[in-house]
Amino acid sequence: MTYSKATAIGLVAILMWSTAVGLIRTVAEALGAVGGAAMIYTLSSVVLLVAVGFPNLAKFPRRYLILGGLLFVVYELCLSLSVGFATTSKQAIEVSMVNYLWPSFTLVLALLVSGKRMSLMMFVGMIICLCGVGKVLAGDDGFSLTEMGANIISNPLSYGLAFSGAVIWSVYCVYTKKAAEGFNGITPFFMLTATVLWCKLGLSENPVMTFSPRVLIDLVLVSCAMGLGYAAWNIGILHGNVTVLATASYFTPVLSALFAALLLEESLGVGFWLGRRW
Repeated sequence: MTYSKATAIGLVAILMWSTAVGLIRTVAEALGAVGGAAMIYTLSSVVLLVAVGFPNLAKFPRRYLILGGLLFVVYELCLSLSVGFATTSKQAIEVSMVNYLWPSFTLVLALLVSGKRMSLMMFVGMIICLCGVGKVLAGDDGFSLTEMGANIISNPLSYGLAFSGAVIWSVYCVYTKKAAEGFNGITPFFMLTATVLWCKLGLSENPVMTFSPRVLIDLVLVSCAMGLGYAAWNIGILHGNVTVLATASYFTPVLSALFAALLLEESLGVGFWLGRRW
């Protein structure tokens, strides 16, 4: 596979991921934060088994299987549970925006590992991204450390999981490029994530799962978006340009918030999109 083709495939993942947040939220509302996530990753594993297949793990670098798998599972837990534990639909969108700090972290880490210097445009783009997340956390009353702190304190679990996930995913992306040696472990990683979630579900209380045609449709859609999106992303980071992918990922928060707002029927206001009251 050519370098440019792999990068293009990785870019497709951005579009797929952009639909995931709103769908995860609707599934979590019906099936519970843990139960919904377990169902999503189980069905996503089936999608990956059909689309990608199960690799021969004996050929994989052991360090990639162990550390790469651990980073992937922990990140997926942070992502799905941060959205699932959000108290409102709007907070779910805000939490997802915090998670999208990962492009900035990935870009900086990739440059540090490669020994390259950050260009002025990259630096400006990263600062804009960070300021944008700060604006989202500040709410409609404008930028205020007090308001930002109040939003985080209102649900520290969700915001903390989202931020931790952003850091972990950036490490995973850069580490996979170095350690995987071209092997793609996305299918077993998804299966491992599903197993961990079912174990957690068995050890904790979870609301009764309420299935409906709408929930089943959303479950299938988000499972396809997650499974195929991650498969495409792994191809991109394994064989493509990680710096380009990380830079292009800055579009993900905007697209994700747009799709989530439409799906959850949540009005975010002009201030959310433009930061006009900064």
